[in-house]
Amino acid sequence: MFIPCDRGGGSAAPDFKGFTLLMPAVSVGNVGQLAIDLVISTLDMTKVGYFYTDCLVPMVGNNPYATAEENSTELSINAEVYSLPSKKLVVLQIRSPFIKNKYRPFCETLLSWVKSSQCARVVLLSSSHAYQRDDEQLLGTPLRYLLTPDLEEAVGGRMQELNWKEMEKVAAYPGISDTDKVLHIPGGGITKLLFTESCSKGIQMAVLLKFCSEGDNIPDAFVLVNYLNEWLQLIKSESNNSTDVSSQWKIPSSWRLLFGNGLPPALF
Repeated sequence: MFIPCDRGGGSAAPDFKGFTLLMPAVSVGNVGQLAIDLVISTLDMTKVGYFYTDCLVPMVGNNPYATAEENSTELSINAEVYSLPSKKLVVLQIRSPFIKNKYRPFCETLLSWVKSSQCARVVLLSSSHAYQRDDEQLLGTPLRYLLTPDLEEAVGGRMQELNWKEMEKVAAYPGISDTDKVLHIPGGGITKLLFTESCSKGIQMAVLLKFCSEGDNIPDAFVLVNYLNEWLQLIKSESNNSTDVSSQWKIPSSWRLLFGNGLPPALF
């Protein structure tokens, strides 16, 4: 359930009609969440509310996008909503893992909100275990996409122009039968369930994902957000060089503690 920020004066809920909803799957390496951090920080998006749910582990912390001492003490919670009306973009950032057996209730609540808020489409940033790829998925780029049938009609041609690779289906019974193919996204969290539910409910959804491994996943986040930018053009570079675009993403202040504090000098 979406709860707008109380900025004083009891402001009404923001209008997201026709907006693109961008959100992460809590998946391997937290790549989607890191990529969302880059989008919010770079575009200087405004927090407009919270997504209240009992499906996520509760958490509270300081402002992850603090730019000065004045706003560093603002509190943030496990699911917050940011908006940029000039680009018709709304972002849901998720900062904690899901509670066991709560995937389906979360998906139902989220898609209900998508319909009620009249968002035009949903873009889900995700990741999948690199070591569980089949032979076909080992070839070429580690980036993949998925489109629901309703979105395929609208933007499928654009994906062909970009020369993107669609996520391959794999054998349901490897080594026994190769005729039955299924969508398999190991390590992808809610990705498969949210995608299949969107297909059945007629919601326009795109999944952009990267095969990766656990570790320092900051490089993976830059690759994924550049992949997103190829399509949505959130930031623009004067050249077509992806390196030029990468240098324009603003790293949030919270990333300084991504791997915890440094070693205390008293140890040495």
